[in-house]
Order: sequence, then C-alpha cells, then structure tokens
Amino acid sequence: MDALIQEFPLFWSGFLGTLRLALFAAVGSLVFGTLLASFRVSPLPPLRFVGLAWVTVFRNSPLVVVLFVFAFALPQVGIRFPTFNGNAFFWPGVAGLAAYTAAFVCEAVRAGINAVPPGQAEAARAVGLTFGQSLGTIVLPQALRSVVPPLGSVIIAMIKNSAIVGAFGVTGELFSVDGALSATGVYPALSILTGIAVCYLVITIPAGIGLNVLERRIEVKR
Repeated sequence: MDALIQEFPLFWSGFLGTLRLALFAAVGSLVFGTLLASFRVSPLPPLRFVGLAWVTVFRNSPLVVVLFVFAFALPQVGIRFPTFNGNAFFWPGVAGLAAYTAAFVCEAVRAGINAVPPGQAEAARAVGLTFGQSLGTIVLPQALRSVVPPLGSVIIAMIKNSAIVGAFGVTGELFSVDGALSATGVYPALSILTGIAVCYLVITIPAGIGLNVLERRIEVKR
C-alpha cells in the first residue's frame, strides 16, 4: 500500500483514465449488444446471420486478438481512429473492448427477449404494430428488466478486461501506472499491484452494489 499512498496523484489519474475507458466501452457495448440481440430475433434471415456471426466470432476469440485487430490490423486496410488527447490507441481500445463485450451483452439480452411470453408480441402484431415497433415498445422494455443481473456481470467483467487494453499503449489508465512505477524501481511489485487492485475494487464494488439496488427496484415495479 506504500505505493498507493505516496503516489496517490498518479493512481488517481490512472483511476480516472480507467473509469473513462470503461464508461465509453460500456455504453458502446450495451447499445451495440442490444442491436445485435434484435438482429438475432429478427424475422429477416440476413440480420439473423449477422447477429449470429458476430456473436460466434467474438465470443470465441481471445480479447487480445480482438484488440490487435482494432489497434493494428484495421489501420492497415484504411480504417483509422481519431486520437484522444494525443493517444492514438484510446479509441481502438474502446472500440475493441466494446465490440468484444457486445457479443456477451447480445446473448444476455436475447435470453431476456426469449423469456417474454410470446403472447406479448402476438398481441402487438394483432393491433398492427411492426416487428420493430413491438420489439422496441413492448418486448425489449420487459426483457431488459429481467437481464439486469447478467448484464451487470458482463459489465463488471468488462471493467476488469480494460486492464488488457492498457497493454496496447493506452496511457493514463491503471495499467500504465504499473508500468511507470515499475520502471522507477522504487516500489516492490506487490505494493504497486495491491494499489492497482484497490483501485479496481473501488470501481467494481460500487458498480455491483448499484446494480443490486437497480435489480431490487425493478422487481418491485413488476
């Protein structure tokens, strides 16, 4: 803990950087994962194929490989990301982490959609609603309430996975703090890693508590 106390400004900067990275990736993965889930249950075969292909590829690929593709392979074919505060790897890291996590979000949301009684969608079609209208206004609101716990687990896992993104040169987050302090040789590795672990716990434990509170409130409203 000596490193955390004596280098608190550096750890605080890394904490904010990791929080920023996780928030961007969480929003992206939730939005895109929900869209993929709608593809998976779509009546159009091409959309179902796209959803299935995305989930199959990304769920069965190591996150490191996905990040390599976004950080180094995509620029080779002309797909480039803007820099963020002079850091060329921030947005590729966010995009890779969000794309990977979206596959797991998709399956969680799809399970919630399948748990909604079929009569709900049938009643919507009977009154003239299209598939998109019934999904967006009737099915998804019910499905999302039932998938708060699994989605919470996915997002917390994503926060921990953000440490891997730091290995690709994303500066200003907790992984870079480890590199900066280890290079000085002043603090033992255990002290540095303990400080980093505490910072991650400060993010994940309140997130878990907040999700539990949200789940209980949703249960009351049912």
